[in-house]
Amino acid sequence: MRYWLFKSEPEKWSFDQQKQAGAKGQEWDGVRNYQARNFMREMAVGDRGFFYHSNEGKAVVGIVEVVAEAHPDSTAPDGKWECVDIKAVMDVPNPVTLDAAKAEPALKDMVLVNNSRLSVQPVTEAEFARVCEMGGLDPAKAAKG
Repeated sequence: MRYWLFKSEPEKWSFDQQKQAGAKGQEWDGVRNYQARNFMREMAVGDRGFFYHSNEGKAVVGIVEVVAEAHPDSTAPDGKWECVDIKAVMDVPNPVTLDAAKAEPALKDMVLVNNSRLSVQPVTEAEFARVCEMGGLDPAKAAKG
């Protein structure tokens, strides 16, 4: 299993909306960055990730799971963009802010800390565990559901 971080502006698509999408999940559409698209191409069903509210809040607020591998993005008329589908798994009881992540020495190499603009990014297993701990989650339960 690999770990990821998905960023969304809560006024456009929030974690509450992600939860309302239910078990079938939601297409993570609209990504128009080649690096982010390529990361989605690497994802497998069952991979876990963080749902991060950008702009407003700037915090990891939930855990999500990939439920469909990369496929054509339905919002891309030219067909060159792809996306995955994700579903909400659980809330992060104590949202982990960007400032808190930047202040945590164990996260100094995390992509979020060094390139907070990338909308889809990889997270190492150690980073996943540390952010879960900071957010009040048991990393093993967050990783397995």
